[in-house]
Amino acid sequence: MASMVDPTVEALAANLGIDYLDIDVNSVQLPPGEDIGIPSDDEDLYQEDDLELDTGFGNIIIVDNLPVVPREKFEKLEGVIRKIYSQIGIIKENGLWMPVDPETQKTLGYCFIEYNTVQEAELAKEKTNAYKLDRSHIFAVSMFEDFDRFMKVPDQWAPPETKPYTPGENLQHWLTDEKARDQFVIRAGSDTEVFWNDARQLKPEPVYRRPFWTESFVQWSPLGTYLATVHRQGAQLWGGASTFNRLMRYAHPQVKLIDFSPAEKYLVTYSSHEPSNPRDPQRVVINIFDARMGKLMRDFKGNADDFTVGGSGGVTGVSWPIFRWGGGKDDKYFARMGKNVISVYETETFSLVDKKSLKVENVVDFSWSPTDPILSLYVPELGGGNQPARVSLVQIPGKEELRQKNLFSVSDCKMYWQSNGDYLAVKVDRYTKTKKSTYTGFELFRIKERDIPIEVLELDNKNDKIIAFAWEPKGHRFAVIHGDNPRPDISFYSMKSGNNTVRVSKLTTLKGKQANALFWSPGGKYIILAGLKNFNGQLEFYNVDELETMATAEHFMATDVEWDPTGRYVATVVTSVHHEMENGFNIWSFNGKLLYRILKDHFFQFSWRPRPPSFLSLEKEEEIAKNLKKYSKKYEAEDQDVSLQLSEQDREKRKMLKDEWDKWVSRWRQLHEEEKLEREKLRDGEVSDEEEEYEAKEVEVEELLDVSEEVLTDD
Repeated sequence: MASMVDPTVEALAANLGIDYLDIDVNSVQLPPGEDIGIPSDDEDLYQEDDLELDTGFGNIIIVDNLPVVPREKFEKLEGVIRKIYSQIGIIKENGLWMPVDPETQKTLGYCFIEYNTVQEAELAKEKTNAYKLDRSHIFAVSMFEDFDRFMKVPDQWAPPETKPYTPGENLQHWLTDEKARDQFVIRAGSDTEVFWNDARQLKPEPVYRRPFWTESFVQWSPLGTYLATVHRQGAQLWGGASTFNRLMRYAHPQVKLIDFSPAEKYLVTYSSHEPSNPRDPQRVVINIFDARMGKLMRDFKGNADDFTVGGSGGVTGVSWPIFRWGGGKDDKYFARMGKNVISVYETETFSLVDKKSLKVENVVDFSWSPTDPILSLYVPELGGGNQPARVSLVQIPGKEELRQKNLFSVSDCKMYWQSNGDYLAVKVDRYTKTKKSTYTGFELFRIKERDIPIEVLELDNKNDKIIAFAWEPKGHRFAVIHGDNPRPDISFYSMKSGNNTVRVSKLTTLKGKQANALFWSPGGKYIILAGLKNFNGQLEFYNVDELETMATAEHFMATDVEWDPTGRYVATVVTSVHHEMENGFNIWSFNGKLLYRILKDHFFQFSWRPRPPSFLSLEKEEEIAKNLKKYSKKYEAEDQDVSLQLSEQDREKRKMLKDEWDKWVSRWRQLHEEEKLEREKLRDGEVSDEEEEYEAKEVEVEELLDVSEEVLTDD
């Protein structure tokens, strides 16, 4: 990723004769309290809520309920304590201290232990609190900072100060935009900016801009209510239509990744920390917060090895998201995969369903239905093929197996849920009889039908490599890119055949397309066949209802394609993460018309603001569709007004250009007149400037340039 350089810093470096590109910014240490004039958005985290912060003693624990021993047994007890706690982390030199009663010369029954890191101290508390040394001595372990905080509690209770209620901004107000526009956020350089997509005016309208708003990335919540930013001390949520006030903070030092639950009730934060001993695995901390209240509901701590099972990749080998949310739109369940288990938690108590994990030997992948509490699980072949691979559907919370399909000679398997949870497609790569190559087919589960029937689909050429697969949102169709680069084929299928019979059928195959990615419109019907990165940004806008191409275009070196949540507009993006040239984004209409283009140096991120589901009932939506002409008259009139406005702007622009041309011509004529006498003089008194009034003659003129004499001798 390209470095983000503040223009002020760049100018200062230039004045000092320093090439900032040669400087490792991460290695620069500022004096205490110095910020070079750049305020941090999380600076007030240091000034407020100081109980949440590391005050310098976070790496110290207090171990209570130790045996009280005399001086002669002091070393023996210290050795026992050191043996227990040095297994968890490195104890600092002179980092174990047991106070002694000066009168009795006996220990006081507790000790202080100082580790190298806060994470080791937290792990020691977690592992040894309630540790049973013997029948009479069960350890009570506390963080030193907690003890210090408890000591500061006043003896006399005082009622908290009542603050007057101040109504905040309606967080859904942006949905009431009179022009029915959508918002998007971008990050370029040190700036984060929010815009309206004003497609009628063929330009974005600025909403909010803030430099250094985040230290790594920003992320919308799934329904578009919040915008999350990431900082040294944790994450923050912001909201609104134009002001973007801070709504909540979540203390989690060194947070690297965040994730929302689908209904935005919970925020998951993740951090990893280097151990004192390089041979030890990284320490991982995962917190789950109530998004509105900021309350920590559950935390998970452990070694990175404990969180590396399954998933599609994240940071430092940990798959992300570690926890996957299920149970529909109410955020009722979340789950993670461990070794031979799927651990499913419910959010009422944040504990395991039935107080135990679901045991699945050798499970390697799982996913939730988008709408129902159903898990799909994949288990590979075992015993050299003696035990077949299988895909299972399990109902939660009862953990009842709804359906199972055994699969033979399997090389790999991937599961794709349709957005309504109506269908599950399982892409199965199988070995040929010789085991030297593989071929691919699909197992298609009809989830909502009785007994969950399964249909097998093989491509016309089953040896074709599958490059991409995508379900139509809320629909019954899917698309597959298959074949060999650089011009694979694209096939479209429907889970319904003629007369709505329940059988998969092929709609069409498009031959030899420069595409490696599929992007359905959120409303279905339209799809973009995209050739990203190595395919140089080839775009084909395709109407699947009519099975025809609406437009072809190119956004050179495009790295990403993002539909807006309504399916009216689409953005194609070139980020500096992949390319240094032509960074920025294009906004297109759904049918492939380029509306406007924005170039941005050091462009890192583009993200549309999601919309919540419609509040209209299905009956109301159908009524609007039937009477669309009546509703569309208003918008057609508005479109005509905008068109007239744009036409007037075009006329003004053309008039301005014509006026500039007339002024230039007038100045040229004036100069021409002023130089008339000079031209006559050069023509020996001839007045006319017209070339045709003169006769061209060729005149030969001989001119002696030089004369020299040279004496030659006869040798």
